[in-house]
Amino acid sequence: MKALLLENIHPEAVRLLEDAGLDVIQQRASLGQAELAAALPGVELLGIRSKTQVSADVLAAAPDLLAVGAFCIGTDQIDLAAASALGVAVFNAPYSNTRSVVELTLAEIIALTRRLTDKDKAMHAGVWDKSAAGAHEVRGRTLGIVGYGNIGAQLSVVAEAFGMRVVFYDTADKLALGNARRCVSLDELLEASDVVSLHVDGRPANSSLFGEKEFSQMRPGALFLNLCRGFVIDHDALRRYLESGHLAGAAVDVFLEEPRSAGEPFVSVLRGLPNVILTPHIGGSTEEAQADIGAFVGAKLADFVTDGASSLSVNLPQLALGPTAGSHRLAHIHSNVPGVMAEINSVLAEHGVNVEAQLLGTRGDLGYALTDIGVDYPDEVVGQLEAMRQTVRLRVLS
Repeated sequence: MKALLLENIHPEAVRLLEDAGLDVIQQRASLGQAELAAALPGVELLGIRSKTQVSADVLAAAPDLLAVGAFCIGTDQIDLAAASALGVAVFNAPYSNTRSVVELTLAEIIALTRRLTDKDKAMHAGVWDKSAAGAHEVRGRTLGIVGYGNIGAQLSVVAEAFGMRVVFYDTADKLALGNARRCVSLDELLEASDVVSLHVDGRPANSSLFGEKEFSQMRPGALFLNLCRGFVIDHDALRRYLESGHLAGAAVDVFLEEPRSAGEPFVSVLRGLPNVILTPHIGGSTEEAQADIGAFVGAKLADFVTDGASSLSVNLPQLALGPTAGSHRLAHIHSNVPGVMAEINSVLAEHGVNVEAQLLGTRGDLGYALTDIGVDYPDEVVGQLEAMRQTVRLRVLS
């Protein structure tokens, strides 16, 4: 079996997949749609990060593909509906780089508040400017967090340890941590915040979340940070509000269009502005986070291939069945309709095949059954199970 890992995925993932018996092919860059579709025949596992787009057309061109591992938080670069329809499992790392993003956010808040970008630029130009003008402490200032998920909630806790007041806004009902206060609307948050930091997910509803109206509502002299998705803000509007002086500074880590690999030119309307920190989508790019992500997603892919375990899959029913000695495992992904298990077991009973262990889970339109049977069974069993009209995908695991 083969695994194709793109975008410089951590070696820990390579080790785990090779230990599971896979031949691992690595590439440092992402691939375009046509290149990816051409590379996938004969590949059972695909590992990507945020730049590679796995569309329905790409999935349709990959008949051997069993699973996709997103070695990052988001999965909006993958057509999950198409993957589910083909029985392709998708895994991600929802927690592994949370701390890295939080620390970068706080570092940038401090750098902007102290105007370290200006001081650094002046020093490199040979100018000694020891003035405190425009430099402030973060203590006592109000941080507004838009999106109170794993990252937003942890940022809330750590920011309070720095002495900041925290308000947050989320469309979902979230429990406030520490002394954080929930705002009933985004308007309320913008009016109250000295610093606004976005940490929303990549769902389509968040497209153009922040634009002219929202920037105008921010406090004069406030700071703005976006470390979540490039398409959630209007970059042209942000530039206008920075140039006018309405905003005192900004930090942006994600962009509408990003180079696919190192060395390609980076283009943005935000380039060249003072007190603006631009980083190349490195929120989760620490050695610690990448090692954790490699281990987490790599292990999930290895377990799925060897045992059929789908724990923490983002699109399949989540199952994990312990090993049964002296048996083969049938991993059966099927349409979630009544009577499937009865039909599976009827086929097994017809051929005198004993069930040693069995587990079923459903999720939306899909069902997933793991069934351990004795190693002696006729080939007709597999053929009949594959021919069931409800079958999406069947694998036999030793």
